[in-house]
Amino acid sequence: MKLRLIAALPLLFAAPALAQSLPGLPEAAVQEAIATHPRARAADAKIDAARQEAGALRASPHEFTVSGDYARRSVQGEGNFGEYSVTVERPIRLPGKGALDRKAGSLGIQVAELRADEVRHQLALQLGELWWDWLAAEADVRILSDTQATLERAYRGVDSQVRVQDAAMVDADRAMAEVATNKSALDAARGRASIARSRLEAQFPGIALPAEAPLLPEAGLPIEELARLRDAVVTCNHELPAAIAEADRLAALSERSRRDRMADPTIGARVFSERGGIEKGAGVVFSVPIGGRYRSALSGRAQAEAQVAAADAASARFDVQEMATTDYSTALGSSQTWQASQAAALSSAKAVGRLRAGYRLGHVDLADLLYAERQAKEAALAESQARTAALRAETKLRIDAHALWLNCSHQAEAPK
Repeated sequence: MKLRLIAALPLLFAAPALAQSLPGLPEAAVQEAIATHPRARAADAKIDAARQEAGALRASPHEFTVSGDYARRSVQGEGNFGEYSVTVERPIRLPGKGALDRKAGSLGIQVAELRADEVRHQLALQLGELWWDWLAAEADVRILSDTQATLERAYRGVDSQVRVQDAAMVDADRAMAEVATNKSALDAARGRASIARSRLEAQFPGIALPAEAPLLPEAGLPIEELARLRDAVVTCNHELPAAIAEADRLAALSERSRRDRMADPTIGARVFSERGGIEKGAGVVFSVPIGGRYRSALSGRAQAEAQVAAADAASARFDVQEMATTDYSTALGSSQTWQASQAAALSSAKAVGRLRAGYRLGHVDLADLLYAERQAKEAALAESQARTAALRAETKLRIDAHALWLNCSHQAEAPK
């Protein structure tokens, strides 16, 4: 019987290392798919809403009010007279309030834009995860499919030997058990691959997926590149500047609310006519609401919300630093793990090669050879999984650093 280790082939025929995009995912197609995703469009609409809100704040909520009245007066001995009055009035923002409104509106636009960028960031991470889910499942399918073909040939060979009484029935049973076990794993891998592809197509229908998944590329970015990407995660992120801008916006609104404890005055002009026009006049009207506990409570609430936002911004600094450190350590550690699993898979391939030669010479039992083939298959699957984990980690690091599919349109303040 002639057996071969197909499971080790992915080690020999790996795709090229990671380029600007990922193998099989054109850069332009990915950016278009992210930009047209419903969540990205919703984020863009929020930017428009923030711009409208900023326009409203610049214009002030105060508007002209026109009021009037008309009456018929009856005076005994004099007759009936028509009388009317018209008043035009408008509240006036006190000095400093308009500047705070404009500042809050401008910061609101900035926050919406940064959050829209963060939505695209999360979509890129989702696409990367779904992509590697598909490629990992298809890699398992390739390994198990090749192993299945090898085991079925082995079973047919042993079965032929049993027919001529050159092998024991137990050898055929062992070979058949290996075939059935591997077939079960192969069916499960095919199911995972189908689900992964369906999820990818459902979330990003604009990306035309290839008929066959690309081979897993080599992992292992240079440590210098990993360190550069780690630093870029800190300086090119949206969470921290968005949190800082939101804290500044709420601080401006808090100050605005504090100043609003002194209510804006309302001034206007009034004209009137009495006794059928015998008496006419014009004047100025003036009113000021007297602030009380209600305005004080609103100011206190705004101050508390500003304090929450400031704490969130401080927390965001920690989160960004943690993300950068975790991404770097995960990418470095998973790369080292993959290299170890690659060495184990190569050793298993060499061992099974020697056992295969010994079996042909009659010095190795079939059971020992099948066990070695199973070990080699498991080592190849472990290598594929470790490779995928390393590729996932490197992809996440590149996306978080805005070195893949995203642009670093700003330089964030480094966490202190």
